[in-house]
Formats: sequence, C-alpha cells, structure tokens
Amino acid sequence: MKKILLSVFLCSCTLALFGCVTATTSGKNTSKESAPLEPQAALRFLDVPIPLGFKALNEKSYSFETSGVRVGVLKYQGKANPDLVVSFYKEQMPMYNWNLLNIIEYGNRLLNFDRENETCVIELAIQGSSVTITISLGPKPLTTKKLNKPIK
Repeated sequence: MKKILLSVFLCSCTLALFGCVTATTSGKNTSKESAPLEPQAALRFLDVPIPLGFKALNEKSYSFETSGVRVGVLKYQGKANPDLVVSFYKEQMPMYNWNLLNIIEYGNRLLNFDRENETCVIELAIQGSSVTITISLGPKPLTTKKLNKPIK
C-alpha cells in the first residue's frame, strides 16, 4: 500500500512540476519579445541570414545557382515583432557584405540591399503576430555604361 501511495505522490509531483513549467513558458515574456533575434545555422543562401524560429515555406520558394549567378525567391514564416526583424537585417546583412540602400515602411516593411553584382530585397508581410519574410535575390541589371554598345 505504501508503494502505491508513494507512486501516486511521485506522479502527482511530476505532473505538477511539468504543469508549472508549461504555464511559465507559454505565457508572454515581454523581455524575450524585445530581445534581439538570432540567425539560423542552416541557410539556403549562406550569405543571407534568416532569424531563428522562422520556418521555410518550400512550396512557395525557389532558387537557382550556376556559374556565379544566383536567383531566388525564398519565403519564411514565423512570429516576431516586425521592428525586431528589421533590426535583425540591418545588423546582420552588413556582416555578409550587403549594403543597405533603403527601408520602406507602409504597414509592411521593405528593405533593399546590394553589393557588387547582386541585389537583395527583403519584404516583411505582417498579419497579426505572424510575419512572412520574402527574400528576392538576383544579379544587378546591366546598365548602358557597362555595355560596349548602346541598347537600341
């Protein structure tokens, strides 16, 4: 009888402990909402970071890479404060040699980056607490100054 009571007591304590941990972690933590975002380790393009916790939307994404030319539209979805996502890209992209050209905020956010041969546009579509990141990457367009002949 003592063994049964002891087992019931231990099970009750275990359930209570896990219940407390779950209740603590499932509530909103305001300090985490304002903490800087961290980059993921696995990336489709090694020089375009993605905030940790965002999941790839593979069925809505594509990429192509050959002989130094890369083209892609990559989509990710997650929950984060949009201002923290903007700050994430403002801090992280220069670490990968991207230059910030401009930021357009109109409810959604649009960040334009470039470097020698490429452009990268990052769009944040905001729906409630969900953020969809669309990354469009491609070569810079040729200009008439770079061509030997004028374009007709």
